[in-house]
Amino acid sequence: MTITKAAPPPVDHRDAEDRRAPRGWQFNSPLVLTMLLLLVVAAQGPIRRALSAPVMQSWMTVFVAVVIQALPFLVLGVLLSAVIAVFVPPSFFARALPSRPALAVPVAGMAGAVLPGCECASVPVAGALVRRGVAPAAALAFLLSAPAINPIVLTATAIAFPRDPEMVLARFVASLLVACAMGWLWQRLGRSDWLRPPDRPAHDGLGRGAVFWGSVRHDVMHAGGFLVVGAMAAATLKAVVPASWLHAAAGNPVVSVLALAILAVLLSICSEADAFVVASLTQFSLTARLAFLVVGPMIDLKLFAMQVGTFGRGFALRFAPATFALAILMSVLVGAVLL
Repeated sequence: MTITKAAPPPVDHRDAEDRRAPRGWQFNSPLVLTMLLLLVVAAQGPIRRALSAPVMQSWMTVFVAVVIQALPFLVLGVLLSAVIAVFVPPSFFARALPSRPALAVPVAGMAGAVLPGCECASVPVAGALVRRGVAPAAALAFLLSAPAINPIVLTATAIAFPRDPEMVLARFVASLLVACAMGWLWQRLGRSDWLRPPDRPAHDGLGRGAVFWGSVRHDVMHAGGFLVVGAMAAATLKAVVPASWLHAAAGNPVVSVLALAILAVLLSICSEADAFVVASLTQFSLTARLAFLVVGPMIDLKLFAMQVGTFGRGFALRFAPATFALAILMSVLVGAVLL
């Protein structure tokens, strides 16, 4: 008779960990929310006094005004961008563009004037164009022009600058010139090993409805968040930063242009809303504010990250600085002529 040795019972490591772990408070989301609400109720007096201060009243006024003005254009732009991304096949652009890259660049640049969409949508669309055989120079021209000169952006700019209608023409001309110049520059100097072939998007194979609402949710969350950050920054500059500092920066033509161009990169505001943010910075010249409007839709922090993910880090490290410098140069030249 064979005697088999019974296997030992499995050891529950969680029990050992529980015995070693000290007993104490375990924080979860409801508990944190409850404690936060209790803290707000307990400190409602100081909070009310802080919000009633003149500085906070000014801050809230600017913040709410910027958000309310920009939000309808942001929502409309997101919806139209999703419609184009889902229902307009990328092969349409390949058929519509000339076969010669030198001619395809300005045609692709002008196509941005009739295709509403924010910069969040222009990067994947440009990637789809390259993936389907469109010349990279033309795809890059479309990438830069579409979020900068489409009808929604230009209409928002006209409403944000009611007393300066020339700002709309200046934004259109400067942005289109930058888009075409960067396309031609890439055609002449760009190398194929600098541009990584874009991967297929993750939503390939899904239904159009799922892709549409997924695109809407993504763009609303991202663009809406950046709009709030931009409105907060504009309100802070207006209400908190000493007026003498802003006037000192605005009084120097070179510093003012560079300051707003860098601010556009850092704030990363959606192009449907950026005009309302920069219109509130009345201390700065129209040329400096034009630089903000031209630079922002073409290169900012979120765009740089998206370009790295779509076309590769080698591409973004070369393309972004060149775009930034050329956008500032064109803004100054067009501003000197039109503003």
